[in-house]
Order: sequence, then C-alpha cells, then structure tokens
Amino acid sequence: MEVRTFPNSIRPGIGMTPRQEGQRPLLPQHARHCPVLEAGSALGFLVYPALAPNESFHVQYEGEGRYHLTYFISGPGGRWEPVFSLALRLPMGGIGMTREQVTFATGNRPFPNEDASKLARAFIVPEDMGTPPGAVALRGATNFRTPSGWDTVYAPVFNAIDRPVAPMLVVRVETDWYAHSSEFRYVLQPGEGISGAHNMPVGQVFFVPREEVALRDCGKEELESIYASMDEFSREKARAQQHNPLGTHHSPLYTRRSREQKEKDGKPVD
Repeated sequence: MEVRTFPNSIRPGIGMTPRQEGQRPLLPQHARHCPVLEAGSALGFLVYPALAPNESFHVQYEGEGRYHLTYFISGPGGRWEPVFSLALRLPMGGIGMTREQVTFATGNRPFPNEDASKLARAFIVPEDMGTPPGAVALRGATNFRTPSGWDTVYAPVFNAIDRPVAPMLVVRVETDWYAHSSEFRYVLQPGEGISGAHNMPVGQVFFVPREEVALRDCGKEELESIYASMDEFSREKARAQQHNPLGTHHSPLYTRRSREQKEKDGKPVD
C-alpha cells in the first residue's frame, strides 16, 4: 500500500519526516527483548512538529479557556531564548470570538504580530482547542493522503509511559477524500503544559481499511488446532529460552518465527 504525504501548509519543508520506530528508550531494559511490544511501538509512523533543530515551543493551559504559547530559538551558545508568546482566550460557552495577544520578549520586533500569529498556527490549531476544556491541538509537519477505502488514525506515541503523560483524544479520519491536517489533541489540566521540539514526535499515525469486520466462533476442529499450536509453541519457547547476567531471561522464538513467516510471504525482514 502507498500513502502519499503533503507538508504543513504554513511551514512546508520544515520538520523531520515521519518514521517507524520500535524502540522506546525510557522503557525498562528487559522490554527490549519483547518483540510484540516493539512491533506495537513501530505501528504506523511517528509524526513530528514543523520545527527546525534550533526551534522549540511550549504551550500551557491556564484554565478557563486561557492558553499561552511561547516560541523559542537557541542561540550560538545553545541557550534557549524566548522570541514571542501568544496568549489565547477562548470565548466562554463557545460563543464569541477567540482573543489573541502577541507579546515579544524584547522591545525589538523581528517580524509583525500577524507573522507571529501565523507562525504559532504552524504548531497549534486554535480553532480546535478547548474542546473538551484543556484540549491542546498540536499540528504535525506532515499530512497524509491514503488510498481509496483507507483511513488514518491519529493517536499519542505508543508505549511512551514516562510520567507525566497527558491523555490524548484518538480520532479516525477518512483521508482518502478529506484533506486533513495532522493534529493531535492532548487534554491538559490547568497549569499543565506540553512542549515541542524538532526531534520530539507530537503523535503517531497508522492506517486502517474501512471494510467491516465480522466475528464468528471457532468450530471444534479449529479450537483443537489452535490449542495444539499454543502447546507446541510453549514447549519450543521454553527450550529456546536464554538468560543474561542480570538475572532476566527471554526466548527469541517469536522473533525467529516472525522472520520465517515474512520470508515465506516474500516481505522484507528487518
């Protein structure tokens, strides 16, 4: 299957390209021996913000419909310096206009307020913030156009369990006909914030077909075959078990069988 990509409309060409990554460095070391965990982490593609290596931002929810975004640039010494901040105040009850205020960190404005507001919209989607209260919509650097009959699911980074982790609303969009800008809607509590950096993914996408799934019970012979294969796999897994000096153990059998199946199907093996 081929999925086409198109860039962030405000900052085309800026930001890391989507990538598949099965490793999560902050997981315990023994999780590195769990092939199904890594396969789950590598599902789909990580999506990054439209930031250059010397840029970052931080957006905070202050409560009662008030948000505050600060845009930073790193100087020659590697120190991060704020350039401007954008204060957003959403209308109470969803009726009225969103109020914006741009404030530059120094007296000298490097560009007009309108450009600062437009730049901030490369990182967030003000129109989708505040639903539900505390929701912060982060925009990705890359958007997706799927083949006919396929949807895109927008989710948080899988298996990123380091605390604190803000919850995120998962959405599914029919991206074969709708030109959707990739966005990831995290929900913050008052006083919480979320940061963006060049090499820090804002979320993860994967692609699913829109065909219906029918469930049926296995027959007697099918059950007997499944249980027999489970018993056989358990015995082989125990025989293939390996130990390491730290006292933990693992079996590479699942990884071996997975590679054999891919080779049989003619698919590339990692």
